[in-house]
Amino acid sequence: MTKAAILFEAGKPLQIEDIIVDNPGPHEVRIRTAACGLCHSDLHFIEGTYPHALPAIPGHEAAGIVEAVGSEVTTVKVGDAVVTCLSAFCGHCEFCVSGRMSLCLGGDTRRPAGAKPRITLTDGTPVNQMLNLSAFSEVLLVHEHACVAIDPEMPLDRAAIIGCAVTTGAGTIFNACKVTPGETVAVVGCGGVGLATINAAKIAGAGRIIAADPMPEKRELAMKLGATDVVDAFADDAAKQIVELSKGGVDHAIEAVGRPASAKLAVQSLRRGGTATILGMMPLNEQVGLGAMDLLSGKKLQGAIMGGNRFPVDIPRLVDFYLRGLLDLDTIVAETIRLDQVNEGYESMKKGDAARSVIVFNP
Repeated sequence: MTKAAILFEAGKPLQIEDIIVDNPGPHEVRIRTAACGLCHSDLHFIEGTYPHALPAIPGHEAAGIVEAVGSEVTTVKVGDAVVTCLSAFCGHCEFCVSGRMSLCLGGDTRRPAGAKPRITLTDGTPVNQMLNLSAFSEVLLVHEHACVAIDPEMPLDRAAIIGCAVTTGAGTIFNACKVTPGETVAVVGCGGVGLATINAAKIAGAGRIIAADPMPEKRELAMKLGATDVVDAFADDAAKQIVELSKGGVDHAIEAVGRPASAKLAVQSLRRGGTATILGMMPLNEQVGLGAMDLLSGKKLQGAIMGGNRFPVDIPRLVDFYLRGLLDLDTIVAETIRLDQVNEGYESMKKGDAARSVIVFNP
């Protein structure tokens, strides 16, 4: 039997239950989970803000060891250390072949309708796989294009957060924004994704990196990870402060929390010709836009799902950055917890004063 944290009803705590994980299909990989980060994106599903078929196992920011592979798998082998990523890609659609793998809908990476489910309860009830992964589980069963092998020297409790927070934040800097040395960057929201964005902006050589967050503890972490300046995001003049600090506005403003007010602050912080990038999961009925003068000033607004990543290439590079001392994951990981502490971990997240909690399996 395998233990997993299951969401049976939106708005209710996750329940630790036994599940049965099937054997790998031809292109599937079975992974013994080592660690999984608690991401705010899962909280949207847990609270019911975003709909999802239930019961389901959340969790999508994981690392582990391959324990079995399907007959057609060529990308990983038994014993490999791997990081999973929710932007599973088919490899042959228009998005994939044009280099925009993170936009792939990944239909071919799921089992077809009517096929045996990957995960069931012990009574045979199918369990829905959230975001192609369902990583709050001691064992994962995923398509081979939902994971990538990494350097075995990489600590897996640190590697886990690369699968979402760091891939999203760093990918936004390197891929979606293509920040060049000397450009100015503002990051609104200093959770796991925002802190990774700040750290990546430092690696990219950004000239000024301004972090905006209402929590003093988060602003302190931002400075440690490379921010040159910090601003209270709830201050009435937050946008004015950012514009003054950057001498006219920033080249790139990145929203990393999922609040309409944060998106507005990002847009207001831009210089002429600047780009605002929205990473956070906004409420589904919200819209974000540019005003007429913003458009006349050449400002741009974009989304960047998962940072526009190409994760089979990006994740090993980010691992290398960590091993070389460039990427500071130790500061982003606030605590490690057990699977049975997952609900407490999310309650801690709601307080908003710490970065990432990471579940460590069989510590």
